[in-house]
Amino acid sequence: MSKLDFVVMSVFAILMVIIGLVFTVQSSKSSKSFFEAGGATPWWINGLSLFISYFSAATFVVWGSIAYRYGLVSNAIQFTMCVSGLVTALFIAGRWKNTGATTAAEYLGKRFGRTAKQYYSYMVLLYSLVSTAAVLYAVGKIVYVATPFSLEACITVIGITIVIYTTGGGLWGVLATDVVQFVILSAAVIIIIPLSLSDVGGMSNFLQKVPDRFFEPVNEEYSIGFMAAFFIYQVVYIAGNWSYVQRYTSVSTKRNAKKVAYLFTALYLVAPIIWMLPPMIYRVINPGLQGTEAEGAYMMLCQKVLPAGLIGLVLSGMIAATASKANTTINTAAIIFAQDIYKGVFFKRASEKRTILVARLFTVLFGAGTIFLAILVPAAGGIVEVVLSTAAIAGGSLFGPVIYSLFSKRQTATSLITISAVSMVVSLFFKIFGPSVLGITLSRTMETVLGVGFPFLLLVLFEMYARATKKEVPFLLHVEKETGAYTSPEAVKQNRFGVRVIAWSTAFVGLGIAILGYIAENGRIALIVGITILVAVAAVLIKQYSNTSKVELNISQ
Repeated sequence: MSKLDFVVMSVFAILMVIIGLVFTVQSSKSSKSFFEAGGATPWWINGLSLFISYFSAATFVVWGSIAYRYGLVSNAIQFTMCVSGLVTALFIAGRWKNTGATTAAEYLGKRFGRTAKQYYSYMVLLYSLVSTAAVLYAVGKIVYVATPFSLEACITVIGITIVIYTTGGGLWGVLATDVVQFVILSAAVIIIIPLSLSDVGGMSNFLQKVPDRFFEPVNEEYSIGFMAAFFIYQVVYIAGNWSYVQRYTSVSTKRNAKKVAYLFTALYLVAPIIWMLPPMIYRVINPGLQGTEAEGAYMMLCQKVLPAGLIGLVLSGMIAATASKANTTINTAAIIFAQDIYKGVFFKRASEKRTILVARLFTVLFGAGTIFLAILVPAAGGIVEVVLSTAAIAGGSLFGPVIYSLFSKRQTATSLITISAVSMVVSLFFKIFGPSVLGITLSRTMETVLGVGFPFLLLVLFEMYARATKKEVPFLLHVEKETGAYTSPEAVKQNRFGVRVIAWSTAFVGLGIAILGYIAENGRIALIVGITILVAVAAVLIKQYSNTSKVELNISQ
């Protein structure tokens, strides 16, 4: 990497911090501003945030590693996410908005009481700690491959940067940086694809030189059974992960909640096809990577084909993607701790100012914990093992019962907690003790089937028992009128301010990319991408400033 690459990375990192700090004063006005961004954010911002926070550098390390080794299998895995997003849009996102709750924890507290709320709050915090550590490790690994710094140093510096701007800006800070990070990452990948194809001799040459079965969507390890189980898990994760639930509940209407998930679905239909192409191309360029070396395939390709400055841009895009996923989870963790544990359990009379301060302090502590765990990921078997095993063991057990309760009038606090705990213990037992005690080592498919299928089976069995005994519990349902949804003047003001911050920040990104394209060797594509971004932002800004009154009335629609 050249000095210019480090300058580019530093500039974009500083931009993310500035965006977060810009929202610090606004988010400090009230807990609703900090935790809910006013409660009526534009659906397209939430949709982009959901997408980019789902797409992290772990995507380029985990799925990129699979794409390098197995080709189209990686795209097939990610296509399950697209279909899962569609299921969420059709059946689940609107139900979250209909509960009238602003968070999943609030829903659990209102419907099932304090015990269920506390159990899930503690377990989701623990799950979030591990999952955030995994994505932080992934981006640290990418930067480590491209720089002379140690893996530990890369993880620490990136983690600290994320914590700084997440601490200040609250949910709006997270949403705004997510959208800008989406632009950076998309631009970076669009630039690298034609350059990598040129290096390999064109698309036809690439297609001729790939290994046998490289374009088959399934294989022995990632079978049709795995895809089906992973699809169910993805529905549970997209629809039930507390970070993403917040995207459905912080818009103004049920219809907008569905739009958030529809936008996620549309983007996931197209993006993985484009974003997994570079590591597949690198398999032809350098077919000799073994084991965990394949985790660095994406960055190795960037170093080979990109000129000075643009490597820094690609790294910034990957850091941005991970920062988006990490800041979303960290922000949710802070909300859980401050609202549902600190204020909800121990200090019920705590002021809004004190609650926000506690959330910010917890953000710092939680961020430090993720940095520590991220450094330990290699000792746990590598990023692929950590991500997929954590998903199989905890994802279905934690989020599945809560989603099921949105459709059932018979589930109780006892059934949800018991089913969650039992299914998690069973999955852990087979993962840790199965090989030594029972002589059984579960395949990736069976591990995923057990993780998502067993809690669902228990839920159905309890449903049948409750139906037979005519057991029903109060069912929380918030009746919302689709027309005339009220949006407070403060929310409208926050939305207008947020969109303008996003627009000006994106303009800065577009200008930076255009400059890099102009000065870089083989930078014509980057120049075109940068100019395109500037033109699009100009149109948004003209509309914003020329028709303010119209924006105030319709921005949240």
